Amino acid sequence: MSTVRLDAKTPPGPLADAWDNHRFSLKLVNPANKRHFKIIVIGTGLAGASAAATLAELGYQVDAFTFHDTPRRAHSIAAQGGINAAKNYRNDGDSVDRLFYDTIKGGDFRSREANVYRLAQLSLNIIDQATAQGVPFAREYGGLLDNRSFGGAQVARTFYSRGQTGQQLLLGAYQAMARQVGLGTVKLWVRTEFMDVVLKEGRAVGVVVRDLLTGEITSHSAHAVVLCTGGYSNVYYLSTNAMTCNATAIWRAHRRGAAFANPCFTQIHPTCIPAAEDFQSKLTLMSESLRNDGRVWVPASPDDDRPPRQIPESDRDYYLERVYPAFGNLVPRDVASRAAKRMVDAGHGVGARKNGVYLDFQDAIARLGREAVAARYDNLMEMYNRITDEDPYQDPMRIYPAPHYTMGGLWVDYNLMTTIPGLYALGEANFSDHGANRLGASALMQGLADGYFVLPYTIGDYVAEFLNESPVPTTDEAFAQTEAELRERISGLLSMNGNRTVDDFHRQLGRVVWDECGMSRSEEGLDRALTYLPDLYEEFRSDARVPGDGESLNQTLEKAARLEDFFELAMAMCVDARHREESCGGHFRVEHQTPQGEAVRDDEQFTMVSAWFWTGDPTRPLLQEEPLAFENVQLTTRSYK
Repeated sequence: MSTVRLDAKTPPGPLADAWDNHRFSLKLVNPANKRHFKIIVIGTGLAGASAAATLAELGYQVDAFTFHDTPRRAHSIAAQGGINAAKNYRNDGDSVDRLFYDTIKGGDFRSREANVYRLAQLSLNIIDQATAQGVPFAREYGGLLDNRSFGGAQVARTFYSRGQTGQQLLLGAYQAMARQVGLGTVKLWVRTEFMDVVLKEGRAVGVVVRDLLTGEITSHSAHAVVLCTGGYSNVYYLSTNAMTCNATAIWRAHRRGAAFANPCFTQIHPTCIPAAEDFQSKLTLMSESLRNDGRVWVPASPDDDRPPRQIPESDRDYYLERVYPAFGNLVPRDVASRAAKRMVDAGHGVGARKNGVYLDFQDAIARLGREAVAARYDNLMEMYNRITDEDPYQDPMRIYPAPHYTMGGLWVDYNLMTTIPGLYALGEANFSDHGANRLGASALMQGLADGYFVLPYTIGDYVAEFLNESPVPTTDEAFAQTEAELRERISGLLSMNGNRTVDDFHRQLGRVVWDECGMSRSEEGLDRALTYLPDLYEEFRSDARVPGDGESLNQTLEKAARLEDFFELAMAMCVDARHREESCGGHFRVEHQTPQGEAVRDDEQFTMVSAWFWTGDPTRPLLQEEPLAFENVQLTTRSYK
């Protein structure tokens, strides 16, 4: 199989000048010509809505697709705690360079320097943009924008809107896009799911979509296609993601030739409500911002079953403060998650199922007063109370790590283009900025940087080649063939008349991936998964039941198609995790750890991006490596002690 040579297009020269110099080198499309180009945007969350709005404002014709009934339902609304920016309003030592370093270090030195530095630079623009849109960021008494701290940083750089930051930022991007819809420069397609990308002569020329209400399959052509479809944490079945979040867009692009980078780099969020039963279908995130004022602890004795308020300070173990005194409760997510797992595995778990640790606000309430704590977190406290029927103002929250975010995704170059010319990936759909572990409050930053400030510059460099060329017509054979393949696939799914539900198979897949490729991985466990998963996949295809038809709303059919992709992706995750013989960030191989349980990297062998190409067999993808060069930061062992 032939593959594309990986060219990251990383600009030469000093990092501080790289983005400016790169923009100057890009081809431009003059304003009068932009209206002759059509761009398809898949997904209308933060990355998609900001990209669609900005491209249309520049003059491009944009078709935007979402499977929701409104873009406001995008999963971006679930981001609670905040968005990072190196404004240094607190005058506490922050800077673009410090945000850059914290992000590189937080990702355990497994991301590109140039991409991360650009992200840190653009963080400044994002806050100005959002504030101008009317996003109601929290403000100090004097009226200036407020900041709070997040994990992996020793400065306060996180801008927030109580516990609803993602929702408010999305409304800002949505209103900008809605304005363009009203002007006719964006055509919005709702309840329409991306099913495949169409290639002609090796480049992306359009998409095939399915109307979720009528089942109608249609083709749409454009000069370029932009995927803004989020991550794949729902491969674990139980995750903090909305239940409709899926990997179909990026996986179908991968099957068409787009390299998939670092699929084993998944993030387990340390602050989630523990599962209450075996048949639960969703986990709930509790914002990392709560660790600003909440203290994490467990009973010092594994046999201590007393209610938390009856356990005196002398019988408590504030283990994060004990082990990581410099950062305390604000260590990065991968570190906090593994620490919680160690405590629960050692028998210190709390709650009826012994599957959590405490997050306690009594010290903050005593220091600041309940009213001040409520002003910061009341909507989160209310959410916790509604789900658990416990009052976090009186008793500590119970929390435990859960799948939340995926740093892996489609490989993209500095311009955000995949290995398929004309196909771009933004936000969580790509791999580019977070390495092996994303710092809290950086997902919103990346999605908006990509959509508002990166793609609008870089996409012109590609489409300029097609000036005076119309998009490939949807009557072309390339569209007909892709549609025919999709119809055959749907027909095959509808013919499945077995005995088990799709959800049952998804739950079983998720348990295997969580056990063998979750918070900890081992050679033995990954080999076990790679033996078991192909058999489970075949069982799914022979014994799952998909009732109904394809000409109307059929959510079981939707789930079955997405689960097919999750099965193949799960195998790729395990292959990648098996190949990467080191521990870094969220990828923790038990064979590579210190006596204290900390990650041990292998910089000699694995200071690189693993880019995998589809071969037809998900257990045998083809690997190409992109070496990572660190010229501005020194490779060191991460320490938060």
